Amino acid sequence: MSTRIYTILTVPIFGLLYIYTAVGVLFVIPLTWMNARKPVHLMVKYWAKSVFFIMFKRLRIEGKENLNKQDKYILIANHSSLFDIVAIVSFYPDVSWFGHERLLKIPIFKRYLKLIDYIPFKAPTIKNTRHMLEQLVEKSQERSIAIFPEGTRTLNGKISPFYRGFIYLFRTSNIRILPITLNGFYELKPKNRFYINLGSHLEIVIHKPIPREELIDKSDEEIIDAVRAVIESGNS
Repeated sequence: MSTRIYTILTVPIFGLLYIYTAVGVLFVIPLTWMNARKPVHLMVKYWAKSVFFIMFKRLRIEGKENLNKQDKYILIANHSSLFDIVAIVSFYPDVSWFGHERLLKIPIFKRYLKLIDYIPFKAPTIKNTRHMLEQLVEKSQERSIAIFPEGTRTLNGKISPFYRGFIYLFRTSNIRILPITLNGFYELKPKNRFYINLGSHLEIVIHKPIPREELIDKSDEEIIDAVRAVIESGNS
C-alpha cells in the first residue's frame, strides 16, 4: 500500500481514536471518583487492545510466561512510537509510568496517563529531580514502574543511549528489572512521520526478569549495557 494511501487513511483513524478515547474517558471518570482501580485498569486494558484493532493491527506477544503480575518490576523498554505505552498497557495495565511531561499535553490521552499513575519527567532541577525520585520510590512499593530509559522516541529506529534514572530506582528498591522489546512500532508510527504504516508487523517480547543479584554489584555503565543487551536481543 502506498504512502499516499496510508496518509489518507491516517486522518480518519486518528479522528476515530480521539473520539473513541474521549468516550472511554467519560465511562472511566465516575470509576476514578469511587477509587475503583481494578475496573479502571480493566477498562484501560481493553481500550488499549481495541486501539490496535481500530488500526487493523494485531499484537503478537512472546514470553508471557516471564511476567508474574503478582510481582513488582522495573519495566524497561525501548521507545520508538506514540503507541509504545498503549502496547504495554494492553497486557500490563497495573503499572505506573515514568516518562516525558509533554505526553500530558496530548488532548484526552493525558487523562488516561493520570489514571494509570503516570509520573512526568520535568526539567532536571534539584527540586524536580528529588520530587521525581521520591515519587518513583513511593510508587515502586505498591506496583511496577515502567520507564523508557532513552527518554524520548528514537528518530532512526535504533535504540538511543540510556539515561541513568532507572538505576537509582533499582539500587534503592528491592525489585527486579523486566526488559521488554517492542518490535515494529518505529515502522508503525515514528516521532518524525505523520502517517500510520498499516502494513507494519507488531511484536512485544517479554524477557525473563534479570535477577537482582546479577546487577546490584555492577557499575552504572555495566547495568545499562546488560539491560540494553537483553532488549536488543529481542529485535526481530
